[in-house]
Amino acid sequence: METIITYLQQLNPIWVYLVIFAIGYIENIFPPSPSDVLIVAGGYLVGTEHIGFIQTLIIATIGSTTGFMTMYKIGDWFGLSIIEKKKIKFLPIESVHKVEDWFRRYGYWLIVVNRFLSGTRAVVGFFAGMAEVKFIPTAILCFISALIWNGILIYAGTLVGANWQSIGIYLSTYSQIVTTLVVTGLIVIIILWFNRKGKKGE
Repeated sequence: METIITYLQQLNPIWVYLVIFAIGYIENIFPPSPSDVLIVAGGYLVGTEHIGFIQTLIIATIGSTTGFMTMYKIGDWFGLSIIEKKKIKFLPIESVHKVEDWFRRYGYWLIVVNRFLSGTRAVVGFFAGMAEVKFIPTAILCFISALIWNGILIYAGTLVGANWQSIGIYLSTYSQIVTTLVVTGLIVIIILWFNRKGKKGE
């Protein structure tokens, strides 16, 4: 990654912006990509005045939003057929329909916070499309969420300077904590749901 950053410093800023757009886009299609750390590295380049803060923020946010909405359209066009043909065998169709109903009720809130939930962005986009939540509000909320998150990362990159890689440790810890909280929350919700269902059965 240090080699990549050194190479980017030698490029015309236009090419650097294109790379930043691609980073923002790919993270929604391929979640394991180290996109957040690379956006922080973009902040380092902003600190060296090789590229501008506003331009970097807007381009990274457009890339993130475009990638998220791509997953949205994939979910919209192919989501149900993928599930119904049992391409994803561990997801029962009944459960998927319940997720759809839940998403129609609370999906917009999840879209707002999804940028802060590392590793879930592609999944949220896919299910938002499958649940057919409205396109324009989804795009606007995703843009706002990405704008805030990318702004934090880029600003952090300008602060730490050449030590931008150290942010990766904090992002990894943050991701582990958030993932633990989300999984714990889901387990609690599932337990409560089964308890309620059992009481109704009785």
